Amino acid sequence: MRPRGSTEYRGEETPTSQAMKQKAAAVPVGAAGENEAIAMAGSRSGPARHDELKICGLAAVKARFARDPGSIKRLFFDHATGQRVGVICRVLAQQKKIYRQVEAAELEKISGSVHHGGIVAVVYAPPLRLVAPADVSAWAKRGEAVLVLDRIGNAHNLGAIARTAAFFGVPRIVIPDDTTAARPTDAAHRVAEGGFEHLEVWQTKDLAGFARELAAAGYEVIGAATRGGRPDAPQTKGRKPFALLLGNEEQGLAPEVAAACTRLVTIPGSGKIESLNVSVAAAVLLWELLARRGQ
Repeated sequence: MRPRGSTEYRGEETPTSQAMKQKAAAVPVGAAGENEAIAMAGSRSGPARHDELKICGLAAVKARFARDPGSIKRLFFDHATGQRVGVICRVLAQQKKIYRQVEAAELEKISGSVHHGGIVAVVYAPPLRLVAPADVSAWAKRGEAVLVLDRIGNAHNLGAIARTAAFFGVPRIVIPDDTTAARPTDAAHRVAEGGFEHLEVWQTKDLAGFARELAAAGYEVIGAATRGGRPDAPQTKGRKPFALLLGNEEQGLAPEVAAACTRLVTIPGSGKIESLNVSVAAAVLLWELLARRGQ
């Protein structure tokens, strides 16, 4: 059954409002199966399936389309945003995939958030890969920076960190295979504003051991500490690649992880507030390590 206030499209070259009205009664290919999928996508309880994500916001949807257009399974948008996604809709039409204009209330149901930005893409969610020693060796040979997160539990913080990492060109984030660690969920993707499309997310079962592997491979392993670290980030230009480790929002780096770092760094402040939000700290330290020091 078609939700009230929605319009279904398939095959228009440009989703203008006139074309949408003319096609309002169109019946999609494989209607029964697709309508079941739409009903699932409308749930407020999170992704319709474990292998799906809902990406919200025009910038994030465009970034996913640019990187992997085939991963978009279904697309929903409001009237205003529909005027700006004609190319995406043409490709989805060619692939016989559903794209629809819906009311704001329906977008809220589909996305599970009022912060949908006028558009929601339901996409395939790739599984996270486990890091192997050969991966670390390859990253080190290419001199690529790594951002390592120790039990960052808030999906919004993870998304903000991913956005910052993408902004500075950090190619990957590594998180622990731990139930306390946030994953790149719908909420994280929403905050990242397309950042996850420009970096890889990996997992490790032993974060302290992984930090030691990084050091053995030639990395400068820099841990962010609330107190006790040096106030200046090390000069990395022309030297070792670096891995920046950021700790849990409340406890910071686990003791064994901090001990595995080759250096700890503390951002100096006024002392009136103990620490910065972890996503803000990530931005400050990446600026020091990459932008201001010219790497």
